[in-house]
Amino acid sequence: MVQTMAEWIAPAATMIAAMMTAANLGARFTGWGFVVFLIGSLCWSLVGFTTGQANLLTTNIFLTLVNAIGIWRWLGRQRVYEDGGKSAVVASSRSAAPTLFSATSVCGFQIVDEQGEKIGKAVEALLECATGQISYIVIASSEGPAIAEALRAVPRASVAFGCEQWTLRITKEEFEALPPLEDGEWPAHAPANVRNDDPRR
Repeated sequence: MVQTMAEWIAPAATMIAAMMTAANLGARFTGWGFVVFLIGSLCWSLVGFTTGQANLLTTNIFLTLVNAIGIWRWLGRQRVYEDGGKSAVVASSRSAAPTLFSATSVCGFQIVDEQGEKIGKAVEALLECATGQISYIVIASSEGPAIAEALRAVPRASVAFGCEQWTLRITKEEFEALPPLEDGEWPAHAPANVRNDDPRR
């Protein structure tokens, strides 16, 4: 009876945990994914022990250790970092100080044009070493099939920052006219072929 339950729980937990960690929805969610992974590896270990499969048992004893480290990292250390950043953002929104956003939250910020039409999402921000200022932002936009996307570099001056989303200060057509970035070949500086006469810069 116990073995039969373990044989069902093990693959179900492994599949659910894989989806949770792959979703990358924050430290807590990823951490709980490792908790589910741990349940799966314990059940696989039980199956390996009761069926005499030494290779299955050995592999999942090791994976149990790996999953415990994942729990410590994502529900422990990484969660502390994430919660600290969020608390600073909330505190700044309630004070007279400038409103903050966490640098680690740059990836995933929604990018819209000035009419509010969704352009894509920020996937990276490149900062100048000497000043710490953002040089350019890499924006991913869907093209063709939903799974396909193009990456483009947009100068920091061409983006209006906000706490919920960022707005391009160039038109969608100007954005799409920027050359897509090649894999592993990102520029050393912000692109120059973006409109420079915007009075709001």
